[in-house]
Amino acid sequence: MNRRIRTTLGVALAATLVTTAAPAPAAAAHDRRPTVIALPDGFQPEGVAAAGRYAWFGSRATGEIYRADLITGAGRQVSPATGTPSLGMKVDPRGRLFVAGGTAGDARVIDTRTGAVLAGYRFAEAPTFVNDVTLTRNAAWFTDSNRPVLYRLPLGRGGTLPPAGGFTTLPLTGDFQQSGTGVNLNGIVPTPDGRALIVVQSNTGRLFRVDPATGVTTAVDVPGTTFVNGDGLLLLGRTLYVVQNRLNQIAVVELNRAGTAGAPRGVVTDPGFDVPTTVAAALGRLYLPNARFSTPPTPNTPYTAVAVDAR
Repeated sequence: MNRRIRTTLGVALAATLVTTAAPAPAAAAHDRRPTVIALPDGFQPEGVAAAGRYAWFGSRATGEIYRADLITGAGRQVSPATGTPSLGMKVDPRGRLFVAGGTAGDARVIDTRTGAVLAGYRFAEAPTFVNDVTLTRNAAWFTDSNRPVLYRLPLGRGGTLPPAGGFTTLPLTGDFQQSGTGVNLNGIVPTPDGRALIVVQSNTGRLFRVDPATGVTTAVDVPGTTFVNGDGLLLLGRTLYVVQNRLNQIAVVELNRAGTAGAPRGVVTDPGFDVPTTVAAALGRLYLPNARFSTPPTPNTPYTAVAVDAR
């Protein structure tokens, strides 16, 4: 697939341990899983979530949810257009898809099997941009790129969803400062120890650790490194993947357990990247939807998702 690892991440990483994305070994030569997943023309994908052999993609244009089979590449619509965006998404073990609603200032929870909307939540009125979501043991957390807050949906016993007004808004204090009118808060994940959250600020390229009880933020110390255009985040063990959309790359960081500091481990690129926005892991691979922000969208514009090896 002609993948490569570049060793620049804002500044030179000459002293950084870099793992080269080598061609597939001979033992994997018969792996027929597609490395490019075709999405519907005109779809304008942004969010992705994955579980088992399936990935779900959300349309920022219409809110439609599309499910793709990662083994065959086949797909179909599972939830129709809503007229509002479907951005960051996560799927839980109960087969529920949590979806961030962008400019609608809301979130909804969808049954992945039937496409039925199980619950909806209106967090804020304009100006708002509910951008991404992560799941913890007892809550779903959403970022707002236009406001220095997180929205928390508490999950009850057995994962019970709260009523429509049963969310809380957590103002952020400390090191994080809202900057200008561009995209601020974006991707979000738990820390490796599960005690806090990590968010990326797209327009400054900084990572912050958030205390979920108080909203106090502290900058994550990743020496000599910034993550400008940081978008979706993915945590696998202690490895944090930061999608840098317009840079067409994934920055790789090894975090400590508390998520207070990390060491850069290089960047992953691929010739198939065309402004990828976020990332999900499945079947030993990373899957990224190409948002193609630099390509004027039309009803006939083709869109894809690209698979790269998880490293």
